[in-house]
Amino acid sequence: MGCSSCSTGKDGQPKGCKNNGTCGTDGCNKLTVFDWLSNMSLPNGERPFDFVEVRFKNSRKEFFQNTENLSLSIGDIVATEAQSGHDIGMVTLTGELVRVQMKRKKETFNDAPAPKVYRKASQKDIDIWQKCRDREEEIKKRAREIAIILKLQMKISDVEFQGDGSKATFYYTADERVDFRQLIKDMAKAFGIRIEMRQIGYRQEAQRLGGIGSCGRELCCSTWLTDFRSVSTSAARYQQLSLNPQKLAGQCGKLKCCLNYELDVYLDALKDFPAQDTKLFTEKGLAFCQKTDIFKEMLWFSYKEDPGNWHVLSKDQVNEILQKNKKKEKVASLEIYAIDIEVEEKVVFENVVGQDSLTRFDKPKGSGNKNKNRNRNRNKNKNKNRNRKRNQNNA
Repeated sequence: MGCSSCSTGKDGQPKGCKNNGTCGTDGCNKLTVFDWLSNMSLPNGERPFDFVEVRFKNSRKEFFQNTENLSLSIGDIVATEAQSGHDIGMVTLTGELVRVQMKRKKETFNDAPAPKVYRKASQKDIDIWQKCRDREEEIKKRAREIAIILKLQMKISDVEFQGDGSKATFYYTADERVDFRQLIKDMAKAFGIRIEMRQIGYRQEAQRLGGIGSCGRELCCSTWLTDFRSVSTSAARYQQLSLNPQKLAGQCGKLKCCLNYELDVYLDALKDFPAQDTKLFTEKGLAFCQKTDIFKEMLWFSYKEDPGNWHVLSKDQVNEILQKNKKKEKVASLEIYAIDIEVEEKVVFENVVGQDSLTRFDKPKGSGNKNKNRNRNRNKNKNKNRNRKRNQNNA
């Protein structure tokens, strides 16, 4: 996915983005942040912010302090401080924008010292890092087999090695609490490394693994969405969507995050819109609302005695009738206010710019039958002539 400036270089080393995260493919990073301050110089006397943002596997990002005053830029591979040993990651953000991101994510290191950037990664560090990354799929498969043998109700979705290869973090999802003490013992014995288990939600799992949504694009949670807001079925009801779980659920099995994107617009439009359970009192009978169209501002009503016959009314007309009903006045009938909707005929095929018919290369249907009949008649005549000659010779 990466462009030519951030694809893999020699010996499997990542080149690093040379466009500050602005390449056209948007494949440089997950949850890429555009560094719009990269071309601006600091005022006189101001020192650059000494924190950098480092991305590890998938969408995990952390902030580290550059105490050694290293000259770091976006795309550099660095060795960072870990709980034990060191980790290897890629610098994704530097400068004043890191301060903004830390404030936004409420990252403060007042009580404890901030983790540090040790150095730029050497070739040896990168080789060890790449070997560990190559082992992750095999270890994940083996860990799943061990979990199945122990009959644990959990799913190990991802494995992330520490940069020095001394520790591996297993991300898993589970509906209930899982006792994985025996699992950790078996995996530590099988793999010879320190094990850390970390439970994540189904949305976080989809964010880490990524994928293609029903819209045909990459998942929002794995590309740009940083926070997960709660999504309820009321969002689908307000937007008049079919409550079909298969269509409303995303890759994570939960309701799609995009149901909230246009919800505010629908709520603003529904403020002066009649409710779905609106009833209209007419002299002809009581009318119920059957359907609404927010975009066209139309409502469909039908009489209680004749539910199959629908009448189209505009939003203003329905509000006018409701105002009269509040005054205990009844309108004569819905037919007086009904709107006639013209149905446009859909053109199946239209000859534009001198195009010929789509069936111009097809053979005529009757031509094949005619040729067959002609051949049959010729064969019959030939057989008759042969029989006549034989009879004459015999005579």
